[in-house]
Amino acid sequence: MSTAVEQAVADAHRREWTFVLAATVRVTRDIDLAEECVQDAYVAALDAWERTGIPRKPGAWLTTAAKRKAINAIERQVVLRSKLPLLVEPEETTMDETGYDAVPDDRLRLVFTCCHPALAREAQIALTLRLICGMTTPDIARSFLISETTMAARITRAKKKIAAARIPYRVPEANELPDRLDAVLSVIHLLYSAGHTTPTGEHLVRADLVERALHLTGMLRDLMPDETEVRGLLALLLVTDARRATRTDDQGRLVLLEDQDRSAWDRAAIAEGHRLIVDVLRRGRPGRFTLQAAIASVHARAPSYAETDWPEVLALYDALLAVWPTPVVSLNRAVAVAMVEGPTAALSLVGGVEDDGRLGGYPYLPAVKADLLRRLGRHQEAAAAYRAALDLVDNDAEREFLVRRLASVPTDES
Repeated sequence: MSTAVEQAVADAHRREWTFVLAATVRVTRDIDLAEECVQDAYVAALDAWERTGIPRKPGAWLTTAAKRKAINAIERQVVLRSKLPLLVEPEETTMDETGYDAVPDDRLRLVFTCCHPALAREAQIALTLRLICGMTTPDIARSFLISETTMAARITRAKKKIAAARIPYRVPEANELPDRLDAVLSVIHLLYSAGHTTPTGEHLVRADLVERALHLTGMLRDLMPDETEVRGLLALLLVTDARRATRTDDQGRLVLLEDQDRSAWDRAAIAEGHRLIVDVLRRGRPGRFTLQAAIASVHARAPSYAETDWPEVLALYDALLAVWPTPVVSLNRAVAVAMVEGPTAALSLVGGVEDDGRLGGYPYLPAVKADLLRRLGRHQEAAAAYRAALDLVDNDAEREFLVRRLASVPTDES
């Protein structure tokens, strides 16, 4: 089998999985069956494209193949024969230019289906990451800091509950949105985070996940223009992603915020994000995404890292901690404290996060601790913390950065 075909199928899996799955779920009304049919379509593509050539629109080919497999599977289930008339629909997913007009709605519909309030909150988010991101179960488990076995069981239970409760595959009515919106925003934020710094692999960024999150947020903004936290999330993604091109050097090595070339940042995206933030803040009572966006905006608008308004950043973290009291926020706040009050004060806060215990598998906890210890000249302890961080990180770019940091730590206390 040619490398070109294998690469085309791999690219289609990375870029088109969500489109194909969402369209197939609309036929099956069964997430498990749809997922099986989509997987079969990708397998079939390996052979078919070798014989007939790679299609001009791989996603359309895969969608048509998956939907046909879904209809065939349902036809074989005698108990569902009475529902076959419901499957008759126009062939909108053929290989013409108009085939994907409804796909964004399909994709958003799938997000809302998975974020149904009948499911536990963590199950909602995990299932959506699996289906919408195409993220692997191990990567999702890393995001939740739990074992792969536990996460696999959680996703399986969620899919079974959707089927058993006959949760409809549709965008909810306006009065249902408040029960689901926060979960939907959380999913998109985690999707973006998984692309911004991918948990595993050679590269730091997965651009396809980043762009998918931005697109979904834009659709939500169009669907719910008056929801302030939708605007806040869009602002956060715009301002954060504005730095994408400068986060690694020409060799793919991680570049810290303080060392990035600010002249290469996307100033139009930063300005648009800042406009959204100001608009939300004027309305009062900002939520967690708007506050995170405001923090990112302070960094983005500073002339240099040294000129960042760290007291403002710290004040924003205080406000964020009040509305979203998580250990990750506490850890990030400690970094701001280090810039305002010094590393000794910050190290005490990091110790409190360690004692909390919920970030035991979070690599940035020992990495932050290591940096503070290094700044205090406590070299042996810093080296031990860097090694602890290395044991937890699986991204090659981050590993290489930590190796460099560890090598820069003096070997004695003198």
